Amino acid sequence: MRLYPIALAVLLGLAACAPSQPTASTAPSKTVPSYYEARTDIGPNGEPVEIKAIKTAYLNERTMRTTVPYNGPEGAGTIVVDPYARVLYYVQDGGMAERYGVAVGAAGKNFAGEGTIARKATWPSWTPTANMVSSQPELYGPLKGGMKGGLDNPLGSRALYLYQNGRDTYYRIHGTLDPSSVGKATSAGCIRMFNQDIMDMFERVPNGTRVKVRTQAESVRYEGPVVESPEGYALPVNQAPVNEAAAFGASPVESAYRG
Repeated sequence: MRLYPIALAVLLGLAACAPSQPTASTAPSKTVPSYYEARTDIGPNGEPVEIKAIKTAYLNERTMRTTVPYNGPEGAGTIVVDPYARVLYYVQDGGMAERYGVAVGAAGKNFAGEGTIARKATWPSWTPTANMVSSQPELYGPLKGGMKGGLDNPLGSRALYLYQNGRDTYYRIHGTLDPSSVGKATSAGCIRMFNQDIMDMFERVPNGTRVKVRTQAESVRYEGPVVESPEGYALPVNQAPVNEAAAFGASPVESAYRG
């Protein structure tokens, strides 16, 4: 049964989660890189599932997977999530990292510090908490028995679950059925990636991987202040057009974190 899938996913807002110098451009890429092309995956019931190509309109310097120098203190093999600059790093040897664009909701800023990937799931299912069902029965009541994994599920094709001291933090790094949101602030949820990117991470990241989620102060220290472009992407101030922060009626840091 396809429960008004797109509208439902938007309303849920991914609530499954708990409490170098060139000017950056958000212009669409001319072609889709091979790793963002359409592909066929194995679905939750063993059936073939078509993963659509990422549209060029959603690909730009802040959203596309790329290898960059890494200036943080974390060692190789660490995942570093920056919910304020809206990027995720998978730190590599030699002072480099794979950088991915992410979408961040309000819940994505409710956790900071360190944890460990203790669980991984393909085409993850999702069940609202009892409190969610009681507080918004009209929205979550139909899903109290759980929402099966699949193309209609807001967690997308894969999910990595962050634990701390052996306990689930309810902080997720996962795919999305709304690729247009990647790189932007969203109404709720944790850390979303393009399905192709979370699938890449899923294959490379073993259970036990250390995860560091930056605070706002750490984000400014390592990324510098950022502003939002008119399209909603977080741009470093030194790469944004002059006076862009003023266009939002806020200081650079404030304009980046209002979402």
